[in-house]
Amino acid sequence: MTKIMQEQTKHYRDNFLANQKQVALQRSVVKNGISASAENVAAHVENTPVFSIDLATGKVANQKQSGRCWMFAALNTFRHKMLQQFKLKDFELSQNYTFFWDKYEKANFFYENILATADQKTSSREVAFLLQTPQQDGGQWDMIVSLFKKYGVVPKTIMPESSNSSNSRDLNKYLNKLLRKHALELRKLAAKKDKAAIEAKRGEMLQEVYVLLATALGTPPEVFDFEYRDEEKNYHIDQKLTPQSFYDKYIGVNLDDYVSIINAPTADKPYNRSYTVSMLGNVVGGSTVKYLNLDMNTFKQLAVKQLANGESVWFGCDVGQSSTRDSGIMALNAFDVDDLFEADFTMTKAERLDSGDSLMTHAMVLTGVDMLDGKSTKWKVENSWGEKVGEKGFFVMSDDWMDEYTYQIVIRKEYLTTEQLAAFEAEPIVLAPWDPMGALA
Repeated sequence: MTKIMQEQTKHYRDNFLANQKQVALQRSVVKNGISASAENVAAHVENTPVFSIDLATGKVANQKQSGRCWMFAALNTFRHKMLQQFKLKDFELSQNYTFFWDKYEKANFFYENILATADQKTSSREVAFLLQTPQQDGGQWDMIVSLFKKYGVVPKTIMPESSNSSNSRDLNKYLNKLLRKHALELRKLAAKKDKAAIEAKRGEMLQEVYVLLATALGTPPEVFDFEYRDEEKNYHIDQKLTPQSFYDKYIGVNLDDYVSIINAPTADKPYNRSYTVSMLGNVVGGSTVKYLNLDMNTFKQLAVKQLANGESVWFGCDVGQSSTRDSGIMALNAFDVDDLFEADFTMTKAERLDSGDSLMTHAMVLTGVDMLDGKSTKWKVENSWGEKVGEKGFFVMSDDWMDEYTYQIVIRKEYLTTEQLAAFEAEPIVLAPWDPMGALA
């Protein structure tokens, strides 16, 4: 046992006060805060928003006070296609519609996991993990695939935003409270091994969940008319569409053509292998969350190929690391905190993952890249935080920031080699529920 001695602390204090540079920095940091004092103007100069490959997109969307970035990013990739094909302006797909069905399906997926672990104590790591956060706003690419396949999509005008989709804190609070109560009831029924009683109760529980969601978010449409004017002011109407027929007609993307690529350089995850995460998903019987782990150079080359062929790229990263929210700069030298504190914060990407210092926290869309002598130098990023941040909502990501803090991209299968595709389709290694690669954007 090593205690801190008073003489030891006095020594540290004397050393600090004798360092005139540090005392001068103290005045700035105390008054202005850490980030404002450490921000580096050079990062802005090095990351100007000009790109050799720059895809046309509409205005950025705004997820507001919710964790729906993964949905916004996926819906934005489809919106880009629709804007060009149908000559639309300022058009969005309904994030609230997808949000509703995600919450609904996550409740049922939670019940499935609760029943699968019913023989364990509530203090076991798996059950405690489930009960800590029965559901949340975040998700993974394969989870959005499951929702689109089952429920389709609708225009935002058909199911607009609600107060609770734009600010989901209370919704999550009461939905999770209800799900925890349901979990305890299901565990009691599971102990009696009465399957009929379990299924009957589960149906009653889903009815309660539906009522909560419909009351908070609105009722999802089953049939609707799609009216719009194109950029040339021509009027269009398409009647009696379902969400599924709307997806097929206006988006038409074969979701099975895409795979998730990750970069996780930790010792427990060899490259060129596929992975999945235990107890991760939303739709029971839907798409399995699955990744192919590749080295960073290959990872970036795939993203460049897709952009060069005119298609944006869904990606997941740790956006809170070394990035400026207002100006939208994502660069390793955005802040000089090492000099500010006379400390070395350096870790490798693998060390940050292993120690819990970093993981995927946010999903956005790559819409451009700057190439020099065949190599990427910086990337254009469409965020979903509205137009008041970055350059009208777009961020600039330096290439070395991408190396360190980007963890996932979604790529068309056609860009993979035969060996890479075989590795993806092989039986995946199953990761623990709390593995950093199971983080929800």
